[in-house]
Amino acid sequence: MTRKFLSVLLCALLLGSVFLIHRSGVEVSQAQGKAKNQVGPETQVLVKTRNKAIDYLRNTQADNGSWTLPTAPGISALVTFSLVRSGLSVDDPTVQKAIKHLLGFVQKDGGIYYSKSNHRNYETCISLLTFHAVNADGRYDSLIANADQFLRELQWDKGEGLESTDAGFGGAGYGKHERPDLSNTQFLIEALKAAGAKTDDPAIQNALKFVSRTQNLETEFNNTPFSAKIGDGGFYYTPAAGGTSQAGLAANGGLRSYGSMTYAGLKSMVFAGLTSEDPRVKAAFNWIQKNYSVEENPGLGQQGVYYYFHTFAKALSVLDLDFVEDTKGQQHDWRKELAERLAKLQQPSGSWVNRSQRWYEGDPNLATAYALMALSYCDSKPVQK
Repeated sequence: MTRKFLSVLLCALLLGSVFLIHRSGVEVSQAQGKAKNQVGPETQVLVKTRNKAIDYLRNTQADNGSWTLPTAPGISALVTFSLVRSGLSVDDPTVQKAIKHLLGFVQKDGGIYYSKSNHRNYETCISLLTFHAVNADGRYDSLIANADQFLRELQWDKGEGLESTDAGFGGAGYGKHERPDLSNTQFLIEALKAAGAKTDDPAIQNALKFVSRTQNLETEFNNTPFSAKIGDGGFYYTPAAGGTSQAGLAANGGLRSYGSMTYAGLKSMVFAGLTSEDPRVKAAFNWIQKNYSVEENPGLGQQGVYYYFHTFAKALSVLDLDFVEDTKGQQHDWRKELAERLAKLQQPSGSWVNRSQRWYEGDPNLATAYALMALSYCDSKPVQK
């Protein structure tokens, strides 16, 4: 995956930032003359935080190479991916043990999942991303190609009898054939891109149809019953099967937007080729400016906050932003703020754990993997000119 094709962002609306439009996207000027030579945290803070987490995960790896449960390849793949993104090489003994463990979940249909799992899409997507990250010599080319084909067959499209007008069309679910959701669809898009899909790939464009329908914004791309009920430009979990938002319903029956899905939606639209001029992108970023936070998952408080931190960091990295200016005009060096927040939340053991245990974030291996992945986007860098 490349990040260079879109240096977004957008929309002055209530802001004083100046945006220079280019074919490849938007270049953000440093507002109010506050340019600095570097953005991001102090290197020693980041290194110390990261190394403590790496040491923790080395120590919690089971002898068989797994973390938490030997039948949960999704967690083990996330941990492995976080370690590789944090600088461990493919030859590191911890990574080698983990890869050997994950290879045991490669199935004849091309998927990478526990045979009795209800999470085939999720586990395959995360595993594909992990194998892609350790595939510099091409040894996993066939495995990745087979997993790519498996994921394409799972995607909700005409193969499942859906028309393109159906609210679930183009999405991905956990793989147990109930309904698609934005969380799984964002991982599908990332996995397909890692496997080589271009923005005009039919699977990517079909996924974009679903992503557009999870946004609280009425457009030509979104005519679901929920599209205009809230209209704040944020995203929710799914419009399919009657619609669901983990943040609940508004008084008028609208599905409330929340942070993790809004960053997931924005990132997915960028990966699918949308630019800052698209009204869907503008509306999503406007929601982010109104709800910027490194303290909580906006709309959900502490629920899923480590998943949020990772999605927040990945999305803003994809947008290639140095700063986010909120609607009060405050400039946020998001890398620095996020890294410092995570350093503050880190346990003496080097782990992170969420007291709000929803979505398994009470598992320190999972929460630590999310935190490490978030930190992998927080390295200091020169300010863009």
